Amino acid sequence: MRLTQLLFIHFLFLMPFAASAQSWSIFRGNQQLTGATTATVPDKPKLLTSFQTGDDIKSSPVVDGQTIFCGSTDGTMYAIGFDGKLKWKFASGNSIEAPALVMNGSVLFGQLDGLFYKLDEKTGKEIWKYKTDNQIMGSANWLKVAGKTRLFVGSYDYNLHCFGFDKGDSIWRYESDNYINGAPALYGKYAVFGGCDGFLHLVNIETGKVFKKIQLETYIASSPVIEGKFAYVGDYEAKFFCIDLETGKVAWKYHEKDKTLPFIASPALSGNYVVIGNQDKFIYCFEKSTGKLVWKVKTANRVESSSVIASGKVITGTMDGMLYIHDLKTGTELWKYELGSAIVGSPAVVSGKIVVGAGDGRIYIFGS
Repeated sequence: MRLTQLLFIHFLFLMPFAASAQSWSIFRGNQQLTGATTATVPDKPKLLTSFQTGDDIKSSPVVDGQTIFCGSTDGTMYAIGFDGKLKWKFASGNSIEAPALVMNGSVLFGQLDGLFYKLDEKTGKEIWKYKTDNQIMGSANWLKVAGKTRLFVGSYDYNLHCFGFDKGDSIWRYESDNYINGAPALYGKYAVFGGCDGFLHLVNIETGKVFKKIQLETYIASSPVIEGKFAYVGDYEAKFFCIDLETGKVAWKYHEKDKTLPFIASPALSGNYVVIGNQDKFIYCFEKSTGKLVWKVKTANRVESSSVIASGKVITGTMDGMLYIHDLKTGTELWKYELGSAIVGSPAVVSGKIVVGAGDGRIYIFGS
């Protein structure tokens, strides 16, 4: 009986979970960063409203309840309603490009001074701040250890930082060999992240000790997706990998010999499909189990925004300000909308709505 329970718990740790239709409170929707949700979106979304910030938006918005949280390069974290009206704002003192994490009544985010803030979700009041030694570009993730929530986030100071949710107290630092740009994904009790040192790192969140370093071939600027024992991630030389985290070996790799432009975007995974955009203007869809190319479609410009999969539809923004919806199984274009300003961050998708920020400093809300 005890063995059965342990196996079940282990299975739960490895299962991928699509984000709830009602919430997108963490970058990519869940702790495994799958970029997938059970939410549905209208066949032909309409622009409902928008909110103007003070500078361009490179961050990805997150949503909790009826509130959207998004940072701007004007250094401010904004909380706005789906009606496009401001609820509160908090000036952090420097550009915010990292997505926020919303949990337990708090909004948590890093910025380019290397400061990481915890704010009250309802008021925007600062609760504490934690200092790293260089800029923070990626979102934080979390795990409960001995009943206490631990946060972990990467920094350009080469370190993955782990600190307490309640007080922001430092618990450990794990030093890699170069910048950490993306967000760490959760695999059981391990933080999994790629770095500019060309390794995929697995770090024990309980101890701060490295469990495994898997050498790839060049910089990894984006965040991995975890499903089961596999991680999926692209690199800076147009290679896309499926990595077996148990063996530490590459299960499959996709690379077109004439392609050299980087994968800046993070993958999205749903069912047997994994989708990612590239700076070569294409969106790629692979079979997750084999690496077989299912389809690729060319957009009008570079793709640095990470796609989101919502109930069989792929939502992607591009650097010329186009927002696309494609069919997950076929790649058929279903809809597009021209914002006219670069989309760098990934969309948040909840309850029939799409929320995305753009280079003109606006947060756009689509729905029906």
